[in-house]
Amino acid sequence: MDRTERFYKIDQLIRERETVSQKAFLEELGISAATFKRDIEYMRNRFNAPIVWDRKSRGYRFGQHSRGGAYELPGLWFNASEIHALLTMRQLLADLQPRLLEPHIQPLLARLNALLGTGEHEWQEVEKRVRVFHVARRTVDLQHFEVVAQALLKRRRLRIVHYNRNTDETSERTVSPLRLIHYRENWYLDAWCHLRNAIRSFAVDALHSASAQLETAVEIPDEELDRKFATGCGIFSGSEIRWAELRFTPERARWVSREIWHPKQKGRFEPDGSYTLEIPYSEDPELIMDILKYGADVEVIAPEPLRARLKETIRVMAARYGQG
Repeated sequence: MDRTERFYKIDQLIRERETVSQKAFLEELGISAATFKRDIEYMRNRFNAPIVWDRKSRGYRFGQHSRGGAYELPGLWFNASEIHALLTMRQLLADLQPRLLEPHIQPLLARLNALLGTGEHEWQEVEKRVRVFHVARRTVDLQHFEVVAQALLKRRRLRIVHYNRNTDETSERTVSPLRLIHYRENWYLDAWCHLRNAIRSFAVDALHSASAQLETAVEIPDEELDRKFATGCGIFSGSEIRWAELRFTPERARWVSREIWHPKQKGRFEPDGSYTLEIPYSEDPELIMDILKYGADVEVIAPEPLRARLKETIRVMAARYGQG
């Protein structure tokens, strides 16, 4: 633990425990009493830290500021997980296509750049060495996204023209926006559809137009939304929940056993080294796409309708290559 990290640890311990003994500090920081006292004096003199010794409780605590100036710690160099989170946030904000909410996020980007530059390297050097790639992201119209986001937060209904890729049809309807979801690099709007009188999910990039209405949006409890969208695997909704049982080869098991497909999934290794994964799902299009990416390294054990549909998909695929 370097000196700057110790400053943050001292601050954290006092905030969490209110009063901390010197012995506790030495054990947590792994330093000598002399080094600890130098750190305390440095924090008092350089950062205006109001750290005082409380004789009654025989520990250090925060007291009142005795002189002008705010107490503020210096920037801290982040560990691997923290820097990945910051870089992911920065790239999500900077790369949202086509520059979604760009006028509003520049101050935040500037702040993130400053944070990333408080360590041993400038943020440009960090970003050059650590990359976050976006795959299969679809283009979203900036104007549509802003209208949807504002209506969502202001709780106003939306009039949308939506293109359904499955049916190749376009429909016009009024919806009450409930949640915006960023899922697998793309944006989706969960909403109450006044045309169908039901909860529906719309891909924001599939909106041909969107306009806010004066009517107040209806409210749906979060519990109902979660039951609709968070029960089965993937973003597709459905009323009936089924369980898929997938068997992966021993070679592929080394990867899949570490993956999270669904919060309620079940997994186990078989005696031959293969791996069985059980996951809940409602509609199978997205699940089939996930299964197919593993090719011959996975087999659907159950249920039979899912196995049959996958088998038919593979037959059609083979026919395209003259193998049907």
